[in-house]
Amino acid sequence: MTPTLRVGATGFGLIALCYGFARFAFGLFLPQIDAELDLGASLSGVISGGSFAGYCIAIIAAAALTERLGARIVAISAAMLAAIGMAGIALAPSPAFLAFAVIVAGLSTGLASPPMAAAVVAAVRADRQDATNTFINAGTSAGVALSGPIALAMNGQWRTTFAIFAGLAVVLAAVASVALPPTRGSPSSIGLPRITKPLGSLIVATFLIGMASTAIWSFGGQLVSQNLGWGPTGTAILWSGIGTGGIIGAWAGSLVSRFGLQRIHLLFCGAVAATIAAVGSGVAMAGLVLASGALFGAAYVMLTGVYLIWGVQALPERPATGLTIGFLTLAIGQTVGASLFGLLLSGPGMGTAIIAFAAIAMAAGVVRPGFCPARA
Repeated sequence: MTPTLRVGATGFGLIALCYGFARFAFGLFLPQIDAELDLGASLSGVISGGSFAGYCIAIIAAAALTERLGARIVAISAAMLAAIGMAGIALAPSPAFLAFAVIVAGLSTGLASPPMAAAVVAAVRADRQDATNTFINAGTSAGVALSGPIALAMNGQWRTTFAIFAGLAVVLAAVASVALPPTRGSPSSIGLPRITKPLGSLIVATFLIGMASTAIWSFGGQLVSQNLGWGPTGTAILWSGIGTGGIIGAWAGSLVSRFGLQRIHLLFCGAVAATIAAVGSGVAMAGLVLASGALFGAAYVMLTGVYLIWGVQALPERPATGLTIGFLTLAIGQTVGASLFGLLLSGPGMGTAIIAFAAIAMAAGVVRPGFCPARA
């Protein structure tokens, strides 16, 4: 097996598990979790925000840990935290315990991406790095797509499902221990980078699209449950559609190379806005909602691929740190957005929340990358 294939396949699996299962599957099972533990809209938003907060805590340290300890150790740690967090979700006897477990599971996602960016730079030839990075990043969609059929097969039994996910995380930790290179950065790469125009623009864009995305990631199940009366089966199908659509995100690197970062960014921010409006409108037909879910998955994973390339190009000598800056502010936006959407939903109502979050997605799209034309 070539280094490109070995690193790419391991990274794809790690991202699928940490993002698709440990982080975003919570929104899929939220209606059933709410029914059993009586969370309510506001508390659901706070707990969902806790997942994103856990991500923020971990990713702040992830780049430095990768540069000091190496990609292999940090990737193994990500898989093991996912296992512990999801086992905690499966066993949660109360909202407080659940919130803690969700935060631990969220920590795994913060640790997962930076070591993979470093591993790609170390093991993959330069002309294949953007494509490999965006392929790995598309693992999110595979995890989300698989979580839907698993939920259907388990008949909505969220505790058993998260227990299975935890077991898979342990297996993946073992795979990472033999498949990834033990890369380390140089001492000169330690510390905070200078905030250039591309990095500043990246921070603004990722914060805004992170906020907007929580309308679907954290509350998509609630929206279709309230608007269309969908139960666990309908919500699982929606999640599978989101994940399947997200596979398109694997081509982010090719599209950016052909059409430029700025055009692709604007196009898919607009797609996120449109899908939020369609899923939350309350008047869309079931088929349109499912199609919108697939479009949301494609747009979100495409955008995270765009932000990955954006961050790595902005700091080519420190790829783990460049990725970390974009993905950290994306998660900060999600932390704020999940709580804000929950408050709007329980206060002014669904219509206000949907309009506000679709507008936030459009605002993200107008942010310019700040590179010279040849790179933007």
